[in-house]
Amino acid sequence: MSDKVLISPAELAAMIPSPDVVVIDVRSPEAYAAGHIAGAVNLFDVFTFLSTSTPEGITELRATFAKFFGDVGLSGSEAAVFVEESMNSGFGMSCRGYFLMQFLGYPKAQVLHGGLAAWKAAGLPITTDVPTPAPNTFPAQDTAEDIIIDYKTMLAALGGDVALVDVRDVDEWVGTSSSPYGPDFCPRKGRIPGARWLEWYRMMKPTPAGPMFKSKEEILAECATVGVTPDTPVYLYCFKGARASNTFVALKEAGIKDVRMYFGSWNEWSRNPELPVESGLPFAQAAE
Repeated sequence: MSDKVLISPAELAAMIPSPDVVVIDVRSPEAYAAGHIAGAVNLFDVFTFLSTSTPEGITELRATFAKFFGDVGLSGSEAAVFVEESMNSGFGMSCRGYFLMQFLGYPKAQVLHGGLAAWKAAGLPITTDVPTPAPNTFPAQDTAEDIIIDYKTMLAALGGDVALVDVRDVDEWVGTSSSPYGPDFCPRKGRIPGARWLEWYRMMKPTPAGPMFKSKEEILAECATVGVTPDTPVYLYCFKGARASNTFVALKEAGIKDVRMYFGSWNEWSRNPELPVESGLPFAQAAE
């Protein structure tokens, strides 16, 4: 199997006849029921599950998704391809699936570039038939230390050489809203002090088939605006690790060497009153 993360509709269509491919549609059950790729299984929990970065939270995350992925038929030999509606309309949910696979040490994971919108734009068929997958035992591995970090590691990185990158929407960044679920969903608004803002939308651009990731050169140019080079260590966060997963894929595809994620993100950070928060425009930007 190729090492590349993003695959085209044509590439996925060529893979689907194989019994060793599991297409995982991470959209809502309602969207899935309205039409999906033939053979695709629905796993909305990829998007909805909220995680904490405590040891207990990481253990729960691993056990929960080992079961979910086993239930849809993954045993280690199958390739998993994650599908959302489009790259900018699902808050990064297909990339969140890919990130969870990396966390669990499952190498055979990819993302349909452009999502179902690109699939339809290519003239490929959809169905309302629902498959019945045969459950398997998912081979979860303990690889959390490689790409996922906890709030203590994030706190220790404040003021250091690591680029803490906040990819949330502008209202969350300046502190007028706490989450995509409403202004007051979380107890505190704002951002992690010293974080650099690189809104996740900036990783993508419009195409005739819907939003797609920008080229490597374009993504590196976006990163350069916040002082991130291919050699800069990066810790990403958003609200719950979905939009940051979208950026994770973009940065890794562009050649940023050391990218990790604070998966608990703002949902966890904002709920701990001992952790520092800042809001409004950063001083340097406010002074301009």
